[in-house]
Amino acid sequence: MAVHTYLKAGAVAAAMGLALSGCMSLITGGDLIREGEPMARFTFENRSQGQPIDVVLISTCDASSYGLNRLPLGVEVGPGQSWSWDISAGCYEVMVGNVGDGSTPGKRIRIPANTRFTLYFTGEGPDPYRQEVR
Repeated sequence: MAVHTYLKAGAVAAAMGLALSGCMSLITGGDLIREGEPMARFTFENRSQGQPIDVVLISTCDASSYGLNRLPLGVEVGPGQSWSWDISAGCYEVMVGNVGDGSTPGKRIRIPANTRFTLYFTGEGPDPYRQEVR
């Protein structure tokens, strides 16, 4: 009987772990680095006319939300500045903005493996983003 109880408890713990792992993408936006996948360098560059950015949300395209701010606490990307991440190649959703001021429209991007991908934020028009792959 004790072995049955341990197996049942183990099954419940495994099920909860799977349920929570699904929720993690809701909270974080998904993993930017996935083991065994090819990598790329992603750079966000602020080319706006005077709009500092202190929130950069990056989520995998299959995540349930944009997730958490990927900038370190206290970091602001001012006009003419940039911030970079090493990430797994693939499909991502990006949204930027300022704490307290709201956000801009999001942008879906596809980052090829072994490249340097730059997303420029102009702050202008209905699609305030431009991109470059090198």
